[in-house]
Amino acid sequence: MLYFAFKSNPQNRPAPTPAARALRCTKDPTLETNASAGASTERTIELDHVQPQAFYGTQNRYFNLIRSYFPKLKITARGEQLKVHGDPGEIVLFEQRLEALLEHFHRHNSLSEVAVERIMLGTGPAEVRPAEHILYGINGQSIKARTPNQKKLVEAIETHDMVFAVGPAGTGKTYTAVALAVRALKEKSVRRIVLTRPAVEAGENLGFLPGDLKEKLDPYLQPLYDALRDMIPPERLASYLENGTIQIAPLAFMRGRTLDQAFVILDEAQNTTPAQMKMFLTRMGQSAKFVITGDRTQVDLPRQQRSGLGEANHILHGIEGIAFIELDERDVIRHRLVRLIAEAYDRSDLNAPESGFHPRKSQPRG
Repeated sequence: MLYFAFKSNPQNRPAPTPAARALRCTKDPTLETNASAGASTERTIELDHVQPQAFYGTQNRYFNLIRSYFPKLKITARGEQLKVHGDPGEIVLFEQRLEALLEHFHRHNSLSEVAVERIMLGTGPAEVRPAEHILYGINGQSIKARTPNQKKLVEAIETHDMVFAVGPAGTGKTYTAVALAVRALKEKSVRRIVLTRPAVEAGENLGFLPGDLKEKLDPYLQPLYDALRDMIPPERLASYLENGTIQIAPLAFMRGRTLDQAFVILDEAQNTTPAQMKMFLTRMGQSAKFVITGDRTQVDLPRQQRSGLGEANHILHGIEGIAFIELDERDVIRHRLVRLIAEAYDRSDLNAPESGFHPRKSQPRG
């Protein structure tokens, strides 16, 4: 939890920004009085949930650049703790600049010399977020909706509590949903993220895989871990996974739960049975958002088993608050061959029944 705590706490103080909550300060209660008197004072600032190496820069280059803009202050750093000594007025200005710098760091997950200089000088235009932008990844790159249907998916998730996104491999269904979940967590719209998949073996036997249950199941959940690693710094992600802020688990582990104030994503939903799908959808609690993604062409269920995704698609259409988004080969953002492969398979399946998303007949392996 990020927070901003003062020893003195005047009434009617405005709510702190996320960056301000990342500062935990020990402040001389006579700071404002001393500012007019010109006396020097010392301030200790704790930077919570900030990686010092990333924030200070390689060989402290960002930290040294910050210090150069405040020559009248003595600023020292040890891990997540900053000590500032000098004129109270300068300290107040330093704190304002530091808060803006932390706001930039948390938004972009990175710093640059240009950003530090602009913020320390207090100049430059305000950053404008493009409409398709979702959030910044760990290296500061913009993660955004890149195709018209992905933009429709983002809009649907923002305006509906439950969204079904169906499309072929590589269309960014899950990645876009995970990005929106991480953004919601950063903005504190939700308290946790829950990511789940049905543990369908796809022709392989889990019992023959080495390790305990978690080690057997983790390979099936790896795409979800991969997406999170693109969006959350490693130390923070490890903390979220450890304290349960982010939970990744097989679908069977959802039984009996009520998921309140959570952003919940069911991936590979074409591999759920109708009973599993009903069980999952009825886990929805207050202030929750559910996103269900799947690919009707990659059903790994036994041949006679109907897909829960196909049934839900038929039963739930028309219910207010539930949206259905279809993605297609034009939304594929992997290698160009992926789109051509998906189109070729679609042409071969033109006469195959779609209702219920039955698995295709097994082919002999060469």
